[in-house]
Amino acid sequence: MLDQAFEIHGDGSTGTLYGPHPKGLLSVDASGRYNLQIFKVYRPIFASGDKAHGTAEEYRAAVLGSSTHFGKVSIDTAHHQLIFDVEAASFPNWEGKQQVRDFTYQNGLLSYAVPPSVDGTTAYSVWRRPDGK
Repeated sequence: MLDQAFEIHGDGSTGTLYGPHPKGLLSVDASGRYNLQIFKVYRPIFASGDKAHGTAEEYRAAVLGSSTHFGKVSIDTAHHQLIFDVEAASFPNWEGKQQVRDFTYQNGLLSYAVPPSVDGTTAYSVWRRPDGK
């Protein structure tokens, strides 16, 4: 289960695309197949009730308020890195690409950082095992 999702900007300030209490799930099976989902809790509903007929603002909030992808994940123990081989993603630019994340695992919490963006922002995801192990 997602415990935290936040960013540290190049100027040292903090923030989050997903709000103060995002929801998410990261599942990995025995063969290394994974699926990952992060959602902002308070995304506005589409006034039309039809996802094919939203406004530009509704589409923007839906896209920026979620991040999903799945594929295969492996661990490089020597470098303390997770390697996500992304098959499909809510952001199409990630599909067929590899994402490498420095990680720590302590007290049932898996934390990893996304490499800094052009503006110096580094995003962090913190996941808690449901069983606490």
